[in-house]
Amino acid sequence: MDAAATAPPTSPPPNRVRAPARLGALAVAIACLGVLLAAAWVAPDPAGHGTHERLGLPPCAWEQSFGKPCMTCGMTTAFAHAAHGQLLDSARVQPMGLVLAVLTASIAWGAGHVALTGSTLGAAAQRMLTTRLLWASLGLLMAAWAYKFVTWQG
Repeated sequence: MDAAATAPPTSPPPNRVRAPARLGALAVAIACLGVLLAAAWVAPDPAGHGTHERLGLPPCAWEQSFGKPCMTCGMTTAFAHAAHGQLLDSARVQPMGLVLAVLTASIAWGAGHVALTGSTLGAAAQRMLTTRLLWASLGLLMAAWAYKFVTWQG
């Protein structure tokens, strides 16, 4: 009996993404890391909102016009708390901000992995983005906005 005939068949190497997709993944990883580094650099505002002004951005026009929180009120503060490892404070300030901060970190790691290895992880992640998931995310954002209205101390 021939040794080659008894050897188990070898599977082909897994598919790898091409250079343009790897560069795109690298750009996504850098953008996500930039957001997280900016959040780590800024101190969270004790009021639970307004941290974006410490980044040189103008005050919230929605709050100035209506005296109530906007849909993304507290997101920058929540990101800053999360970047400083203060996850409970992040959730208290803006629950959706904590979710998005963790998601941003996860995307940074995943995109970095795709950029460095050529893994098809990115394609799998894209298949997870369904209309149902996007609607659920919008519902969570609306719930977080309602939470911010209830806890608002303008």
